[in-house]
Amino acid sequence: MGQDVSEEQARPAPADTSTAGGSKLTSLIAQARASATATPPYHPAYHSSSSASDSDDSSDLDRTMDNLTLQDENSASSPAAEPRKQKKKKVLLMGKSGSGKSSMRSIIFSNYVARDTRRLGATIDVDLSHVKFLGNLTLNLWDCGGQDAFMENYLSQQRQHVFSNVGVLIYVFDIESRDFDRDLLTYRSIITALSQFSPTSSIYILVHKMDLIVPQQREELYTNHVQLIRSKSESFDPVAFATSIWDQSLYKAWAEIIHDLVPNLAEIEQHLSSLGILLQAEEVLLFERSSFLVVSSWASEVGAMNPTTDRFERLSNIIKNFKQSTSRFTGTPKSAEQFSLFELKMVVFSVFIVKFTTNTYLLVVLPPGEERFNCALENARLAVKEFESLDSPARRGVERGAGEA
Repeated sequence: MGQDVSEEQARPAPADTSTAGGSKLTSLIAQARASATATPPYHPAYHSSSSASDSDDSSDLDRTMDNLTLQDENSASSPAAEPRKQKKKKVLLMGKSGSGKSSMRSIIFSNYVARDTRRLGATIDVDLSHVKFLGNLTLNLWDCGGQDAFMENYLSQQRQHVFSNVGVLIYVFDIESRDFDRDLLTYRSIITALSQFSPTSSIYILVHKMDLIVPQQREELYTNHVQLIRSKSESFDPVAFATSIWDQSLYKAWAEIIHDLVPNLAEIEQHLSSLGILLQAEEVLLFERSSFLVVSSWASEVGAMNPTTDRFERLSNIIKNFKQSTSRFTGTPKSAEQFSLFELKMVVFSVFIVKFTTNTYLLVVLPPGEERFNCALENARLAVKEFESLDSPARRGVERGAGEA
């Protein structure tokens, strides 16, 4: 059972005031209208000495509420609820033996820390795992052994079996490989097989173990490697990342990959934007529960001015390590939630991370002020039901977008 981590005594969750047959956003809108009538605590980003400006802010909030109400009424008049199909994406994780494939998979999906991956042995043939990422997305992750004998088998006897119906190929190159030309030949053969059986798949290139290169040479070596890899990619346009298990770069790469796989991402982003406005937040992040990869984010004009461009992957790394420490000191399993609420109240800002839907956590950055903080936390909890409908295999509405068999 999750534990609250807070600077203050943990508060009980607010009672659910919505009714079974009522509008999904009724409680949320009512709470936001009530909070709008209160005088918010002073913060330079929101303070105005002009009554006309205050009126404009109120009008903007009213228009936002009206739009949300209209959306809710439209959804109420939509066809009866229909279950949506479970999205299954076949993801190939390939690269030469020892390139670091299994280590990065264990860190992202199995809650390993970097030092623990030293105990991992070489992958034999294909290590197949089903990773439930969000309620509507399951990754069929094929971690393919990189020994020469296995590679030859994938490209001959198992060619069609391995390379059919692939959604994503993630190919890992060891930046310190002593036989990079041979690695490129193997990669070219795999690209040819992929072009034959899964021509519409996406390709991500991870140039790995960058921590082993002196900082002054990293950019040049990385650029040269990527140029050579692209020249062997035929008609595909791979997306490349420089990665290491010892910093946050691994989270940046995998967050980008997963971000492109979420089938209903546009809906999630739309709802997150509406929630950010209602909470009067500076920034809102939606994390996947187990990996703590960022699924979606929203920022106000003030939040978008944050100069730390890699803050998302830094947060993923920090929170993941915090969970590891909590597990170690409490004796709970690494896969457990570890905490349900984390609060941080500083002079210039406030932050909370709250267990949100079944498969997500929500991080909210706010200007300082106790009233604003408490109101935002209550409204975030009231918004859970709306997001649960997006995170559930069975949901209201007809699934839109490309179908997946």
